[in-house]
Formats: sequence, structure tokens, C-alpha cells
Amino acid sequence: MHILPTVQFGNAASLDGEPSGSQLPREPFRCSHSSRGSTQRVGRLCEHAAGCVNDGAGCVGARAKVNSVPAPSPVPAPSPEPASTEPVSTELVSTEPAAPAWQRRTQGEHRWPQALAVVAAIGLQLALPDPMAPGQRYLLPVLELVLLIVLVAANPFRLNRESTLLRASGLLLTGLIGLSNGWSAVLLVDELVRGRPITPGDLLTAGAAIWLTNVLAFALVYWELDRGGPAARAAAARDYPDFLFVQMQSPELTDPDWEPTLVDYLYLSFTNSTAFSPTDVMPLSRWAKMIMMVQSAVALVVVVLVVARAVNVLS
Repeated sequence: MHILPTVQFGNAASLDGEPSGSQLPREPFRCSHSSRGSTQRVGRLCEHAAGCVNDGAGCVGARAKVNSVPAPSPVPAPSPEPASTEPVSTELVSTEPAAPAWQRRTQGEHRWPQALAVVAAIGLQLALPDPMAPGQRYLLPVLELVLLIVLVAANPFRLNRESTLLRASGLLLTGLIGLSNGWSAVLLVDELVRGRPITPGDLLTAGAAIWLTNVLAFALVYWELDRGGPAARAAAARDYPDFLFVQMQSPELTDPDWEPTLVDYLYLSFTNSTAFSPTDVMPLSRWAKMIMMVQSAVALVVVVLVVARAVNVLS
């Protein structure tokens, strides 16, 4: 009785026909040959890990079976993308939000709002009764009109050009309006304190004209002085404002292009004359606080005396 030894090579997964990884499929084979009259059956792996059958001439078919496996088709290399002909920008793109308009350079305000305010103030001065008209009735209004014409002729559109001459002319015009209105307020108080006869129509006309001119005059003062004036604000020459508006406190709720104009200062002057104190616009500099205090005092005296005398006359 002959014992047939069996020799195994490799792992079990390679012998039972299961593919492993990227290896080619392997099949077990058996080769038989005679040696010294005895037959030995040896199970072994072929050099190409493919099975073979014994056809009496040894292991055949293993190499043929391996060679019969088709070679993988080559993967075509990706074609290079054509180079872009667009110019490459070298500028750095900032991810930070743009600064509000009142903190950066802008085109500047228009001239016409200031011109309308000055014309309205001149008209109110001319509407005053004779006892409340300061000095020569037409002297100050004519000077104010001449200065306004000079300013419009020198800079008719955008107020974005800083000039010492234009700056001085603007301040002089604003000072004349304020001086004329203050003089009229003193004359009105004098009439009321001395008890001189005055008709209800003249009293109400004088009181209303002085109060409205007070609003316009101080609006122009705030507009001319805040952060160095309209031209300096357009150039962002000063970082710190003299008046703190609501839009400055809540920039996330404000248009990025917002900046204070004459309308905002007119609102500031109106609320200060009616409430006799700051409302939603806070003065930050000392001069702003002092000027607002003077305006509130003038408005308070005019309103109290005019109302008291009006009640007395109407009763």
C-alpha cells in the first residue's frame, strides 16, 4: 500500500480558488509522474499560480491559461486644459465690510439745501414787524444774500473742495444770520417786558419768525462746525464726530452710504428748540454742548414770553 504525500504551498485562500487582492485567479492542480516504479501524487502550485491537468506529459496548460488572460487596456491620460487667456488680478480682495460713508471719502453734499435754508432765513427776517427788525431793516439780509451768491458762484454743486476763503465766507454767512436773529429776539423781549402795545398779529408773527429763524440758524451752525464743515467731512479729514447720530451707533441697521447732511442737522436743531434738550442726537464736543445750550435758552425765552403775552392779550 502506497501513501500519497500531499504538499501545500501558500495560504488556504490561494488553494481553494478564491481570488485574493489583485492576484490572478488560482486553481489547484495535480501533477502525477512515475519515479522508480511508484506513482507519487504531489499537489503543488505552478509558477504562474494556475492549475494544470495531467495529460501524461507533465503540467501543461498552466502557462497557456495565464497567457490567455487579456491585459488591461491602458487608461488614456487626461488632456491638459487650455490655459486661460483672462488676466489674473493681483489685487487683494478684502473680506472686511466697508467703512460707513461718514468715515470715508465721499462725493460731498449738494449746495442747494444750504442755499434754500439761507433764503428761507432771509425771508423770515424780512417778515419781522418793524419794532423787531435789527438796525437798518435791509442791511443784514442784503449782506447775507451777497455772501450766498458768492458761495454759490465759487462752488455751485458738490461741497467737496476745502478752501480757507470758502470756509470763512460760509462761517461769516452763518454768523450774520445768527446775529440778526439774536438781535430780533432781544428786541422782542424788550417789547414784551416793557409792556409796549403790540397787536396779537405782530406778536405771533414776530414770535414765529424768530423761533423758525433760530432753528435754521443753529442748523447751519451745526452743519458748518461738525467735524470741520461739509468739505472736511467729505474728505474724512477728522475721525471723531462732534454729534453722535443714531445711524452711527447702529451701523448694521443703516445704509452704508449714509452720512449726515443739512437735513439731519435741521432735525437736530428743531428737536433741540422744541424739547430744550438733546433727544436722539448727542453732542460730544464741548463747543457743541455750549451752542445747543444757547439755542435752547433762546427758544425757551421766546416761547415762554410770547405765549404768556399772547394769553394776556387774548384774554
